[in-house]
Amino acid sequence: MDWATLYCPNRDCRCYGLPFAQGMLVKNGSSRGAKQGLCRACGWSVSLTEGTAYFNLETPRSVFELAVRALAEGMSIRSTARVVQVDKDTVCAWLQRAGGHSRLLMLYLWRQLHVTECQLDELWSFVHTKEQHLLQATEWSESYGDAWVWVAFAPCWRLVLAFVVGKRTQAEANLLLQRVVHVTDAHIPFFTSDQLPAYQTALLEVYGTWYQPPRQGSRGRHPAKRRIPLPNLRYAQVVKRRERGQVVEVSRKVVFGSDDDLADCLVASSASTTINTSFVERDNLRWRTLNRRLTRKTLGFSKDIGWLETQLWLSMAYYHLCLPHLSLREALSNPQPTRGEGSPRIWREVTPAMAAGMTDHVWTTEELLGFRLPVAFLDELPAIEHLFPNPDLAHHGI
Repeated sequence: MDWATLYCPNRDCRCYGLPFAQGMLVKNGSSRGAKQGLCRACGWSVSLTEGTAYFNLETPRSVFELAVRALAEGMSIRSTARVVQVDKDTVCAWLQRAGGHSRLLMLYLWRQLHVTECQLDELWSFVHTKEQHLLQATEWSESYGDAWVWVAFAPCWRLVLAFVVGKRTQAEANLLLQRVVHVTDAHIPFFTSDQLPAYQTALLEVYGTWYQPPRQGSRGRHPAKRRIPLPNLRYAQVVKRRERGQVVEVSRKVVFGSDDDLADCLVASSASTTINTSFVERDNLRWRTLNRRLTRKTLGFSKDIGWLETQLWLSMAYYHLCLPHLSLREALSNPQPTRGEGSPRIWREVTPAMAAGMTDHVWTTEELLGFRLPVAFLDELPAIEHLFPNPDLAHHGI
């Protein structure tokens, strides 16, 4: 825990949100083993863990961190409970605590990203009951059945820009692109996807403008307005032809922009040499590995869609900040000695967040869970709640 980022959480205090050195906080011993400060402006006692995933945690941190790493590495709720020797409901409470903190952390870091290339895809899963067995389950919840994870991926950084959990409808596609707009700067990325029509409609919705076609002749009413893409929108589709379930031919289709424009985008790309969705599809495999709920044949599937999204937030934060990506590593100019008689280290480990400029080092689990979010960001959350609603965690399932 860092004293420098601690602030008074009392909104009525004149030192509300001011860091430790700027406000009137002083160190004030500990309570039940947890260090705390005292705000001399309002008299509030402030725990050192305020604003982190450790706040009011009654379990030893080492056990909590072990459980979080197990969940983030792909273990199920019950497997994690057996490993750390606690009840599964306790692990659920820890997942809610860590997943909620990871959601806020990623929303804080996902800002003004200069993305040049973005690949779109969707990942199938299910909640509670598979679609073919859904006759009775829909009486309990409309979210049961197929659940699709819509993903926007930046291949240059191996970074997930945004994701949406829901059905395979136009509304989810629109929300995915709205989230991409929120986390990126004014530059419009070069988009690629499969042939799902929802992506083209969603791109026109967020990167389009209204156009009034001229009336043909002097009589009759004017044609209806329609959306047209902005001049700098580039979008292409990967067309796969299948026979008996196997891909036998792959072609490309330019949707927005010209062939020359897309060729320039590929030349400028540090990841792609051709129009493809290979990077996001490979990333989908990683999520099936790191998230037990996305495994195709498993008993660890989600019983409620809110828990699936909460697990995804934890997995996203852990993957982006704590896991170095082999393809992003950088060669060291001067090899560094290692412990013992091992060979010198010749590579610098790089995570997707480091590649995107979000941070400058590989985070530990303690850093991930102990990061204190600035109060200015927390006050802005209601303004983006319509884009990133808090997952509704039902009590009848996990």
